[in-house]
Amino acid sequence: MVKRLKPGTEEELAEIIRDADGPLHVMGGGTRPIGRPVDGDELSTSALNGIVHYEPGALTLVAKAGTPVADIEAALKTEGQRLAFEPMDHRGLLGTAGSPTIGGIFAANVSGPRRIQCGAARDFLLGVRFSDGRGRMISNGGRVMKNVTGYDLVKLMAGSHGTLGVITELSLKVLPSSRSTGVLLMEGLDDATAVRALSQALGSPYEVTGAAHLQRGMTGHPVTMIRLEGSETSVAYRLSELGKRIDAFAQVTAETDPELARAGWAYIRDVGPFHDRAGDVWRLSVKPGDAPGIVAQVDGAEAVYDWGGGLVWLLVPEGTGAGAIRFAVSEKGGHATLVRGDSTGGAFQPEPEPLAVLSAGLRAQFDPRGILNPGLMG
Repeated sequence: MVKRLKPGTEEELAEIIRDADGPLHVMGGGTRPIGRPVDGDELSTSALNGIVHYEPGALTLVAKAGTPVADIEAALKTEGQRLAFEPMDHRGLLGTAGSPTIGGIFAANVSGPRRIQCGAARDFLLGVRFSDGRGRMISNGGRVMKNVTGYDLVKLMAGSHGTLGVITELSLKVLPSSRSTGVLLMEGLDDATAVRALSQALGSPYEVTGAAHLQRGMTGHPVTMIRLEGSETSVAYRLSELGKRIDAFAQVTAETDPELARAGWAYIRDVGPFHDRAGDVWRLSVKPGDAPGIVAQVDGAEAVYDWGGGLVWLLVPEGTGAGAIRFAVSEKGGHATLVRGDSTGGAFQPEPEPLAVLSAGLRAQFDPRGILNPGLMG
């Protein structure tokens, strides 16, 4: 019988790991079950909850790993600040419940549309505390960006999906919220033309913070969206100037209503077009110029392009073979992850042999018994 373990302190968590006689399925709030299924007792960090330290003036925050992202965003909002990397909420796409946790966000390195301008989640991680597979507590990094002690280890934990250690606490950098948001919209573009328009916008001097194309927008028609943020005067000027640069692709309209802009980018961030629809979902990381051609090779696929085309979400008929998708992507130097569907055959892109050897060596060092999410990323 599977045990469901929710330690309330670091000491309890470390003891559970030390005493474990089999695999542990490490998770945060359980809202993001991506990867090969783990056959073992469930170990959730959701009871390790609370903001430990917040210095708005220093733009730093320390929180326990199980703290709901919503609680952190609420605290930041009172100070006019935000998680700049705009983490995705997977619940609508995966049909899960519960509360996404800040530890889970960094364990999976979850980054949203603003990544093109400010960087990924891991770029905001300053320090971590975690238990390795022996049940030893390790502290690494600090509260300020200039502290680079153990810098590589901090980055290593981001995106490790609980296979190297169980994060218990983390410190991160936050940024001020924008006072104004504007969005340029173009309708009816084909994928290749849309990616060219997005590339031109991203190559401009107007500090684009979002660049996406949906084959099926909220109205059911293709829509291309470009976001600008900053002061009201700056946004108005940049909307006008950038609109002139891209109007050769299609008629451009501007949206400055803050609520509509927020809803539109949450729709892209959380891959809203694929909610409540049957089919498997893939996440592709590719060169923007290659993206339309790759999508065209997959029969029956519908796509959402983010990061100017560098991130592609694909909805494909259920049971679509992984081989064709992975081949089309890897041929162009990208990688593909199965986010929703039967992942028993593996969800993550197989690693090249040299990288696989390095990864195995790291797991052997941090988790010599192989009990932390074994096989999840295999």
